[in-house]
Amino acid sequence: MAASISGIGIGLGLSCSSNLSKSLHSSQSSGFRVKMTVSVEDKKKNYTLQKSEEAFNAAKNLMPGGVNSPVRAFKSVGGQPIVIDSVKGSHMWDIDGNEYIDYVGSWGPAIIGHADDEVLAALAETMKKGTSFGAPCLLENVLAEMVISAVPSIEMVRFVNSGTEACMGVLRLARAFTGREKIIKFEGCYHGHADPFLVKAGSGVATLGLPDSPGVPRAATFETLTAPYNDILAVENLFNSNKGELAAVILEPVVGNSGFIPPKPDFLEALQRLTKENGTLLIFDEVMTGFRLSYGGAQEYFGITPDLTTLGKIIGGGLPVGAYGGRREIMEMVAPAGPMYQAGTLSGNPLAMTAGIQTLKRLKEPGTYEYLDKITGQLVQGILDAGKKTGHAICGGYINGMFGFFFTEGPVYNFDDAKKSDTAKFARFYRGMLEEGVYLAPSQFEAGFTSLAHTQEDIQKTIAAAEKVLSKI
Repeated sequence: MAASISGIGIGLGLSCSSNLSKSLHSSQSSGFRVKMTVSVEDKKKNYTLQKSEEAFNAAKNLMPGGVNSPVRAFKSVGGQPIVIDSVKGSHMWDIDGNEYIDYVGSWGPAIIGHADDEVLAALAETMKKGTSFGAPCLLENVLAEMVISAVPSIEMVRFVNSGTEACMGVLRLARAFTGREKIIKFEGCYHGHADPFLVKAGSGVATLGLPDSPGVPRAATFETLTAPYNDILAVENLFNSNKGELAAVILEPVVGNSGFIPPKPDFLEALQRLTKENGTLLIFDEVMTGFRLSYGGAQEYFGITPDLTTLGKIIGGGLPVGAYGGRREIMEMVAPAGPMYQAGTLSGNPLAMTAGIQTLKRLKEPGTYEYLDKITGQLVQGILDAGKKTGHAICGGYINGMFGFFFTEGPVYNFDDAKKSDTAKFARFYRGMLEEGVYLAPSQFEAGFTSLAHTQEDIQKTIAAAEKVLSKI
């Protein structure tokens, strides 16, 4: 299931305008179940955000910017943020009663669909025993075994409570294991909001156009070196000028926090070679790609095994979770097995473990990733065709359940390329799609996600909405 990419080579990358020669599977495996969702109305009546506006205005007096995570404020797309009331399957409803087909999926975790009946039933049973123990529970063993058996690089794992926490822990571990302090990250890659990573970061930092965050001391980022994504020569130069000083190279193997940007052919292989030659650890941040590109994540999909991996989102089934893991000899540095300290009160809590276990069970069923491949390919091809038909510069791509598109001719290989996008046009497109009942990430610089709950009807309605909106902007 390789993504077709124009200008990069067979297997990876982005397709520009109408050229997305992705082969689609004509049918799903007989062993795979798809849950139908409630259909959106063909015509939205009396679309209003009055209640959302009232709630958001009240929230601005209670929380900074009215939100608990910046991109939710719609700063880059303008207009009124929507306040969600409920979700089910591939759909969501706001407090004004508007219904949307959702391609955010709680920013990735909802790969089997929102509020899945089997997950909810398992959570209800687990809750009868309590919500947090602050002590070992058997469910931690079960999920750990599932993660270790699925992800090629992971021989031992430590559960935490968020992707940010996982990246904080894995960075400390890499420095402890190597005895070095410098790291390389890539421009536009986001690894959470910990101080060492807020250097040329993506996600909300890119969305809001913020400089390196105030409050981050220079000492915290002094050892963080950056390079353009997909530029192996720049990485080689950093290795040459910092010989024997680099603890790790960390990256999103497929960038999702400056929009969807896959690696060029051989880019990941070259990183693996460089790190091995220099005694540096290679870290894949698979908080977004883990269990989404394939059951074993991006590392299984591309056949590149890093030294360490971070996970999150899907492995908690919609509940707060994170994890980091890798080779046993490295992980045994973590306390209490070793001297590198890291702890968490709610780490491995029974609710997150339960939701993760149930989600991974479903993902292991036959036909899962073939179905994601099929519907996501149809979605992206449809949007690109609509863009071409209506005269817009647009490019995009996908791998299984992860996709993205940019309002630029492309191709997009890195964050600088992504920044050439017409963000004003995206904002108009975004608001138009909302009115048509389609909920996308409120930023040009975020990837989109499909789920097993998305139906053919969802996809066709979305493509029709995109053509309608694109013809007006």
